[in-house]
Amino acid sequence: MKIVCNKSDLVKGVNIVSKAVPGKTTMPILECILIDATTDIIKLTANDMELGIQTEIAGEIIDRGMIAIDAKIFSEIVRKLPDNEVSIETDDRLQTTIVCEKAKFDISGKPGNEFAYLPIIEKDDSIAISQFTLKEVIRQTIFSIADTESNKLMTGELFEIKDNVLRVASLDGHRISIRKIELKNPGSDYKMVVPGKTLIEISKILSGEAESMAEISYTNNHIVFEFDNTIVVSRLIEGDYFKIDQMLSSDYDTKVRINKKEFLNCIDRATLLIKEGDKKPIIIDIQDEMMELKIKSQIGSMNEEIMISKDGKDLLIGFNPKFLIDALRVIDDEEVTLYLMNAKAPCFIKDETESYIYLILPVNFNANV
Repeated sequence: MKIVCNKSDLVKGVNIVSKAVPGKTTMPILECILIDATTDIIKLTANDMELGIQTEIAGEIIDRGMIAIDAKIFSEIVRKLPDNEVSIETDDRLQTTIVCEKAKFDISGKPGNEFAYLPIIEKDDSIAISQFTLKEVIRQTIFSIADTESNKLMTGELFEIKDNVLRVASLDGHRISIRKIELKNPGSDYKMVVPGKTLIEISKILSGEAESMAEISYTNNHIVFEFDNTIVVSRLIEGDYFKIDQMLSSDYDTKVRINKKEFLNCIDRATLLIKEGDKKPIIIDIQDEMMELKIKSQIGSMNEEIMISKDGKDLLIGFNPKFLIDALRVIDDEEVTLYLMNAKAPCFIKDETESYIYLILPVNFNANV
């Protein structure tokens, strides 16, 4: 095999597929990136058996063939090459020569046919959304997946297609994040749980442009994302997702409208008094025209008042400040509306059309703070 391509194209391709190279594996071939030049297109592939990524790069194929090269050393070499044309050539003994200007590397490869190809997915159905929307919806929900492996479903996100709306939801036992996206092309109703790791890696390689589309297709076991000459195939998490609709309520005794930026900045300031790992709640005292936020820790105490408009009862309630910050940071509205029942019931932050819903459970606190 012999190919010639531009360093910048090669680096970009290697960076994309590297996201699917496993950190630890008992199969050394999976620690490689496959360079496939057996057709008219140069394809790079990596696969950790849960997540697989293939991307096409521009370049010239002089001799067709394929080779698997250790991903770590290959990516370090290509990153540090001069900004010029790169030639990659292999011989019968799988020795691989990488040449760029006066730099020449000789490393040994592995046979390409031993590599675990991406599974061929018979697409049951598909939807298309802009890369911008996909990247945004991941950012707006991914923070509330659980990082514990004890409940696998909590480490993923629900992708539910129903009545031409894609609903994306995540939860970790303390909070729920839900976003809804209207679909332009109708897809049949479907539910699946996508691993959080897959979504985190995808959001790193999406261009995030509103004009560029991403096609999402799925089967019982896999989900496939296709965009910009890149294909990402991921296994789905097995099992039925939590019945989140039963956790949502439209009842409330207290409704608060508040300037989002003021609210966020105030909670942010309060967290200055909390040490890492300290579980101090922020106490919110909701009165008629005003909300008072208080926090007390070993370092000191703080309180601040914010103007609000309120319907319903006064309320004293405590929250983990991080959970409020996480939700408020990803809401773009100037004003947000909070719906509350009592000090033991969840708080809902949602807009009129429920294009987003953030549920946050309160925490117990000492009222004498």
